[in-house]
Amino acid sequence: MSEITPEVVEQHGLSPEEYERVLAGLGREPNLVELGIFSVMWSEHCSYKSSRLHLKKLPTEAPWVICGPGENAGVIDIGDGQAAIFKMESHNHPSYIEPYQGAATGVGGILRDVFTMGARPVANANALRFGRPEHPKMQHLVKGVVAGIGGYGNCVGVPTVCGETNFHPAYDGNILVNAMTVGVADADKIFYSAATGVGNPIVYVGSKTGRDGIHGATMASADFEEDADAKRPTVQVGDPFTEKLLIEACLELMATDAIVAIQDMGAAGLTSSSVEMATNGKAGIRLDMDKVPCREVGMTPYEMMLSESQERMLMVLKPGKEAMAQAIFEKWELDFAVIGEVTDTQHMVLEFGGEVVCDIPLGPLAADAPEYDRPYLSMDDYIAWAGIAPMTDRPDTSDIGGDLLKLLASPNLASRGWISEQYDSQVGADTLQTGGDAGVVRVHGTKKALAISTDCTPRYVHANPYEGGKQAIAEAYRNLCAVGARPLAVTNCLNFANPQRPEIMAQFVHALEGMGKACKYLDFPIVSGNVSLYNESKATGGGSAILPTPAIGGVGIIDDYDTMMTMPFKAEGEAIYLIAPEAWATADPERSHLGKSLWLKEVHGRDEGRAPPVDLTLEKAAGRIVLELISDGLVSAVHDVSDGGLAVALAEMAMAGGIGADMHEGHSDYTDAQWWFGEDQGRYVITVPDTQAFNEALAKGTENDETAAVGFTRIGTTGGDTLFGKSVEDMREAHRSFFRDWMEG
Repeated sequence: MSEITPEVVEQHGLSPEEYERVLAGLGREPNLVELGIFSVMWSEHCSYKSSRLHLKKLPTEAPWVICGPGENAGVIDIGDGQAAIFKMESHNHPSYIEPYQGAATGVGGILRDVFTMGARPVANANALRFGRPEHPKMQHLVKGVVAGIGGYGNCVGVPTVCGETNFHPAYDGNILVNAMTVGVADADKIFYSAATGVGNPIVYVGSKTGRDGIHGATMASADFEEDADAKRPTVQVGDPFTEKLLIEACLELMATDAIVAIQDMGAAGLTSSSVEMATNGKAGIRLDMDKVPCREVGMTPYEMMLSESQERMLMVLKPGKEAMAQAIFEKWELDFAVIGEVTDTQHMVLEFGGEVVCDIPLGPLAADAPEYDRPYLSMDDYIAWAGIAPMTDRPDTSDIGGDLLKLLASPNLASRGWISEQYDSQVGADTLQTGGDAGVVRVHGTKKALAISTDCTPRYVHANPYEGGKQAIAEAYRNLCAVGARPLAVTNCLNFANPQRPEIMAQFVHALEGMGKACKYLDFPIVSGNVSLYNESKATGGGSAILPTPAIGGVGIIDDYDTMMTMPFKAEGEAIYLIAPEAWATADPERSHLGKSLWLKEVHGRDEGRAPPVDLTLEKAAGRIVLELISDGLVSAVHDVSDGGLAVALAEMAMAGGIGADMHEGHSDYTDAQWWFGEDQGRYVITVPDTQAFNEALAKGTENDETAAVGFTRIGTTGGDTLFGKSVEDMREAHRSFFRDWMEG
């Protein structure tokens, strides 16, 4: 065994103080296997040591929540004895180093988190952030990531139904790849990870263990130095065809009564899966490393425990069920090996070649892992540090149509068709909608449908972490309401830079405060998630932190998918209304209509101003009204107003429907730029076929005090083939141009 020197400890990502805690927990010096296990279990990626303190403050409960954070994925009740199981995970560092495999194995890992709990995966989603398109590496990264997501998801047979893609220089040296999976299970057949039953066999299934991905969790818990490419060996290699076999084999075994506990081997592989199972079951675990199926010769216990080879699971079975389980896995041509047993020692004991090579008490390894209360700036100090001030001069526009074409052709608003066409969105034949405000998939064999949306506006979070955190939740809520779904719960992927910097920790803490406030008020609890810190890079020269990016995955339910709403204009001659806060009818110069807007950035090259404020009372009221209008059949199209403001929302509806619109003049209290391109929150555009029925319904609805704060303004009529003097075809051409020209150029 290697001698444990301070250099070896540092190479394993442990600080001198943390190593002292290891010595205290063990009561002796660790060997290399034990040090490796501590290093991955205490890594930021596995232990959440900088974030646990603040994650505890998030609202995680509701009557429909079956299982909140702490398991592989969150579980919610969707009625009729069924549950939706979902989670979002990051694969940022691996995807920057090796974009195809990094993104592909991100999809594979999140699929395993969901089917581990007994669910058949029914939909994938993603949230991607890239740097400047002109950056020399960016085209390669975008092509690789998109191909990796498509390659894995398409082969495994799960449709990718929605996602978002942003570009910003802050991601030049550290892209973000966040993957989400939603599955459906019987509510009385959920599988958990707690290992129980002394003497019960521990079984390894799936692919063999190789040397790929060793130190993946540690690598994901540090920022990039100049040698990012040298970390390529720490990126796992995925095989979606094996994953498909693993899904079917696991679900077949789950239909029996053989499984006591099950856990996928994700970050930190065999180490984290075995430690989490034993810890959750308040038990101990003994593994015989000679029995671990390996695909490379001469693998050591250190390598086996730290490998992040893909498509592997760990199970605890009931005694006597081994032969039946083995027959199932061998039928699906997968490895099956009994590699250990559950004990009552509350220790992790590993044996290899007849010797004990690791004996660690589980308390110090898991429950007693470091937890830090990192210093952070107050909101006022943060705003001062970030230099965020209200706009003093607000530019206006004299060419709404020209500005609109510019926006539609810009990287952040251009058509994502080039991306989505590489994903199979129809496999499984249950997909009802893609490309709208939310993806929608039928719950197989029922009239129900699940709506899924991924959302975050990092430039808002950077300008005001609290308001930006609220906005990310509110936009997910809006997108679900816009398709007629009742919002139920949230998963998240919290991507931030180095938490040891007080300004970065301020972004994290205040964003979580805003998210928590929004989730609580909107009855939209957080049931699962992931934290990805140290997303910054010295590889681009100088320290480069990403924008704070708390990506949100929202899930909602449509009780009868025949009522599902879509965003395209449906027919000529329909009234177009803006649903917005009643107070919006009177201009308020203090509100941040154009601050941080894409119009300001793309048309004027300015990135300034404050983030738009989020009024949760109005968000909830507007969402409720939209759901009622959809349910009552009073609207033919709905679209939320977000990036690019009202003009872009209208253009997206026109392009999707192939119908133009005749718009009224702007509003006398606003400049044209504020009215058409401002990014105020809580707003929807709707089209109304029968204005008389609509007005009668509104007259009744205003009796509700809460919804009375929401206003309806008629802003135009559908028809023709132009919008703001530009043809729908010209808008489509502008919209398609960015990816076409960039990828073919």
